[in-house]
Amino acid sequence: MPAGLPRPNMGVLNLQGGEKKFKLSRHAASEALSFFVKHYWIVSWDCTDEDPYLQHVVPNPCVNLVVEPHKTFIFGPSTRKFSYPIHGKGIVFGVKFKPGGFFPFLNQPISTLLDHPLEVQSILDLDGSGLEEAILSMPTEEDMVATMNKLLEPKLPPLDEQALSVNRIIDYIASEREISKVDQICEHFDIHIRKLQRLFDQYVGISPKWVIRLYRLQNAAETMDGRLPVDLARLATDLGYHDQPHFIKDFKAVVGSTPEEYRRWVQES
Repeated sequence: MPAGLPRPNMGVLNLQGGEKKFKLSRHAASEALSFFVKHYWIVSWDCTDEDPYLQHVVPNPCVNLVVEPHKTFIFGPSTRKFSYPIHGKGIVFGVKFKPGGFFPFLNQPISTLLDHPLEVQSILDLDGSGLEEAILSMPTEEDMVATMNKLLEPKLPPLDEQALSVNRIIDYIASEREISKVDQICEHFDIHIRKLQRLFDQYVGISPKWVIRLYRLQNAAETMDGRLPVDLARLATDLGYHDQPHFIKDFKAVVGSTPEEYRRWVQES
């Protein structure tokens, strides 16, 4: 990324404020894994003797393998905001699979993972505690990345062209901020809505409508995270909302606050 440009938040709300409390780094997976894995992410913190800090995340349509002491699981996508308490000292390692990238490992609809985390031994040769020992005991982030590459590479499934198609669709949704309706996706990719819905149930785990909504609300939050003056009515229009009350309702349902409340929180942090 060119110098001077902010990193994409990727759903981490008020990342600039949060990084006063923790360090977030992202690392590329090996070339062999790049078809399936978007990136590795590592969050570390030392807030000893400080008040707990609650970090909020709007989910991406991705499966995450999360390595954390006594909480190591594979988590499917969600339509709800996730809040994580930062306190004491700790570190978490994550594998973010590309949208559709975990289905070839699972071979059953990703929607089955909603609210049902999966044990890591379902795809690896060790259980959660063994993976925690293998990854979190490493002295550097680079060592953690190298270890995870070595664990995942022998388990690679065949490449899946449908997963690639799903990735193209979601990349389009993420990059085209004016996309607000499923019909726009069907028209652009010349795909019937029923087929699109089946693909998303199988490969993504949440519906195309929800994927669009999550990305538009991430776009809204990221715009406000810039701490520059924002015309919320214009922002709603730019993101494809035909009226501001609908935008406010969606934003509050997923983020947990109104856009005005969120903007005020960002400015005060």
